[in-house]
Amino acid sequence: MTNPITSTLDAGQQKIAGDALQGTVVDLIDLSLIAKQAHWNVIRRNFRSVHLALDELVTAAREFTDSAAERATAIGVSPDGRSATVSTTAGTKGFGEGWTKDDQVIAAVVDNLAAVIDRLRSRIADTEAADPVTQDLLISITARLEQLHWMWQAQVD
Repeated sequence: MTNPITSTLDAGQQKIAGDALQGTVVDLIDLSLIAKQAHWNVIRRNFRSVHLALDELVTAAREFTDSAAERATAIGVSPDGRSATVSTTAGTKGFGEGWTKDDQVIAAVVDNLAAVIDRLRSRIADTEAADPVTQDLLISITARLEQLHWMWQAQVD
């Protein structure tokens, strides 16, 4: 099918912004899945606080995923959030299976947030000249994820 959504960006700008947004979509989808897996499997003394904080992370990741995907659509790029795409292109660190101690969950969340933030910062630089609107969206996502990163780190003994 021909592209039913046209862009106000030229082809080069659209490619740069589209690639940045696609990478953001898959990273955030995987981050939300990681947080949900951890949410279901966290155990030990700090279960409740970690369990609730994971819900907050899932909500943020899902909202940001939608924002990035809708921005991609707005510039004429079809976002791809299929599981096969996420599993092969996300830059997250992953999460193990089974029951996981609260301190291990915290460490995994900190590592995964750092990985996503690192990739977002690269995309912020990439989109500076190509599409400042996309860059602004990526900056706002990064700011909130960095705040969450700080809050998760503060839980480490």
